[in-house]
Amino acid sequence: MDGLDLLRTFREVAERGSFSRAATVLNMSKANVSKYVAQLEARFGVRLLNRSTRSVSLTDAGQLLLERSKPLMEMIELTQSELQEHAGHPRGRLRVTAPHGLGQSSLPSILGEFIASYPDVHVSLQLSNRVIDLVEEGVDIAVRLGRIRDENLIVRRLRLMDLVLCATPAYWARRGLPKKPDDMRAHDVLTYSLAGPTPHLPFEVDGQPYSVPVHSRMDANDAAPLIGVALAGLGAVCVPAMMAQPHIERGALVPVLKEYMPRDLWLYAAYSQRRHNSAALRALLDFLEARIRTAPAAAPAPKRSRQPALA
Repeated sequence: MDGLDLLRTFREVAERGSFSRAATVLNMSKANVSKYVAQLEARFGVRLLNRSTRSVSLTDAGQLLLERSKPLMEMIELTQSELQEHAGHPRGRLRVTAPHGLGQSSLPSILGEFIASYPDVHVSLQLSNRVIDLVEEGVDIAVRLGRIRDENLIVRRLRLMDLVLCATPAYWARRGLPKKPDDMRAHDVLTYSLAGPTPHLPFEVDGQPYSVPVHSRMDANDAAPLIGVALAGLGAVCVPAMMAQPHIERGALVPVLKEYMPRDLWLYAAYSQRRHNSAALRALLDFLEARIRTAPAAAPAPKRSRQPALA
């Protein structure tokens, strides 16, 4: 392994404080990561890392090397990326994370189209509903749904997303159609467990966010099981429209309060400043934006009108 790769391996270990996490990011074994760091130490004749069974920390020499080599590494990576872009052949490995719900939508097929168009790029897709630290876990792009909050990441807005509040016709017939957001306090609701400690439904009233506390019959960290329970007639569920739309189109679920649904939820791709010059990353961002913005979507919310009939 050449000196540049040894430095890259050392940097990953130093920044993540772990041989295991560095191995995951670099897609190599922990044993090889340890071997390459040892080779770098032998080349310089100094110990760069303090190792223990529980942690890894930098020695003074290691701190000096990290500080001096970081701008050099970034310049080399930028040059490599620009040369790849100039040649028209992005290459490399991209780690992408997305919620489970998006993994059941059009995202996998879009990524399939991407790797067919860019055969020198390998995509590793990890589905997880938790919000992760991209730098800490070595993820290149996080595709997320919600309000954009993280100011430490660069964000590419892909598409505004509609939410729908829906239940079966039988449920609404049994419990009554809500006419305003606060009516949902009297209903059984299936809630998203990662939305916060207090079960609630998000609405928008007079252009402002409006949260309604609700009685949660069940919670889950993914929309798919909640939709399944809603289809059994056991409560109302608020989910991305693209996930409920097939059930709405066949009449199994009926949406309500469309005019009160939030209008500021985005499907977006987030990435760190450290990776913004990657030609492969930029190619994937452009590809996602083009495909997702032209994908079929749920119909827009109508102006305030009477609720749909339970036919």
